[in-house]
Amino acid sequence: MEQKERTIQRRAFLRGGAAAIVGPYIVPASVLGKAAPSNRLTMGLIGLGSMGMRHVKGYLQEDDCRIVAVCDVDASRRRSAVEEINKHYGNEDCAQYNDFRELIGRGDIDTLCISVPDHWHAIIALEGIRAGKDIYGEKPLALTVAEGRSMVEEVNRYGCVWQTGSWQRSTAHFRFGCELVRNRRIGKLRKVEVGIGPGFKSPTEPTVDRIEPQPVQPIPEGFDYEMWLGPAPWAAYTQKRCHWNFRWILDYSGGQVTDWGAHHIDIAHWGMGCDDTGPVEVVGNGEFPKDGLWDAAVYYDFQCKYADGLTMRVASNNHIPQGVRFLGEQGWVHITRAGLKTEPESLLRERIGPDEIHLSKPSGDHRQGHRRDFLDCVKTRGRTITPVEVGHHSAIPCHLGNIAMILARPIRWDARREQILGDGTANRMLGRAIRSPWRL
Repeated sequence: MEQKERTIQRRAFLRGGAAAIVGPYIVPASVLGKAAPSNRLTMGLIGLGSMGMRHVKGYLQEDDCRIVAVCDVDASRRRSAVEEINKHYGNEDCAQYNDFRELIGRGDIDTLCISVPDHWHAIIALEGIRAGKDIYGEKPLALTVAEGRSMVEEVNRYGCVWQTGSWQRSTAHFRFGCELVRNRRIGKLRKVEVGIGPGFKSPTEPTVDRIEPQPVQPIPEGFDYEMWLGPAPWAAYTQKRCHWNFRWILDYSGGQVTDWGAHHIDIAHWGMGCDDTGPVEVVGNGEFPKDGLWDAAVYYDFQCKYADGLTMRVASNNHIPQGVRFLGEQGWVHITRAGLKTEPESLLRERIGPDEIHLSKPSGDHRQGHRRDFLDCVKTRGRTITPVEVGHHSAIPCHLGNIAMILARPIRWDARREQILGDGTANRMLGRAIRSPWRL
C-alpha cells in the first residue's frame, strides 16, 4: 500500500501538482538554460550492452532526464557506463548495481530503460511496474506470448507509461509509408511481405548459419553468469552463449524472427491497421541447426492469415526483399530503414489530407524522437507511440511463426483469448518453465 500511495502521489505531481507549489522550490528553466530540477525525471538503466549504451548516450542528451543509476551483471560494462555518465554530468553521483532489484527498489527513480536479453524482459519489467516506475522496454516485448500478456495486464493495472523500443514508428518515412497504405493510395491492400535477415549476424563477424558445439570455459572475472542465466535453464558457460549471442539460442530469444521481426512486423501491423489484433492462422517452414550451440532458425518463410482474408508473409531476405512491402490493387509501398519506395513513384509526392488517417506523430524523429516521446508521455500521462499492447500484438506473429515452424504444422490462433486452437503441444509453447527462484 505504501508503494502504491507513493506512485499515485508522484504521478499526481507530474500531472500538474507542481503548479500548486510556490516559492523558490521551482527554478525557472529559462534562468538555468536547461530543465529545472523540479521538472527533471530520474532514470535507471538496466542492461548496458550495445542497445543499453545507445540509450545511455541518448538520454544524456535530454536535459529534463537525469541518469542516476545503472545495472548490469558484467562489471566491466557497469564501469564503462558510469564513467561516461559521470563525465557528462561532471560528478561521481551515478550508482551502479549488479542486481536489478536494488536499483528498482530506490524510491527516487521515476523511470527505467530496460535493455536486457529477452529471457529477462518480463521479470524485470514486472518488478519495475509493480514498484511504480514508468518504463522504456526493448523489443520484442517478451520471450513468450504468456509473458507478454502478463506485462500488458500489469501495465494497465498500475497505470504505467510504457514505451516499447520499436522506434521505427518514430521515423517519418515509416509513418508516411503506412499512411499511404491506410489511406488506400495503392488501392485495396492485397498482401504484405516482411523480409528480415537470415542466419546469425554479429556486429564484427560474418553471417553464419551454424556454429560448432562450444567447449566449457571459465567464467570471466566480474561477470555474474548465474544472474545472467536467471530464469532460463542452467547451462555451462561458454563465451558464445552470452551478450550479443543470446539472440541465437531459443532459451533466451527467438532468433532473427523476434529480433528483427518485432521491428518490421510492428510496421506491417501499423500499415494494416492491426495494432489490436492478430492472425487467425500461421503456417510455414524453417531451417533450424541440427547441432551446435545456436539453435534458432537460420532460414524461415511463414505466412499469417488474418480474419479479413489479408495475408502477411514473413521470410528471410534470401526469399523476399528486406523491409516491409505492402502490395495493393493499384500499386505498392516498400519501406526499409534506408528509405521509402513506391509504385507509382508519384506517391512519394502525395500529401495526406486533413480529413484522412494520420498516424501518431512523436516529439522527434528516429531513435531520439522515440526516447523523447517516452519522456513527454511520462510527464503528461499520455499514450506513447508504441504502448505495451502494441508491443505485445507486434510480437505475437513472431512467436506463432516460430511455434509453427518448430512443430512443422499449421496453427490456428484465437486472437481474443490468445490461445492456439486444437493443439495442446503448441498451446503449451505459448509459455515456458521458469527456473527457481525466479517467477513472474
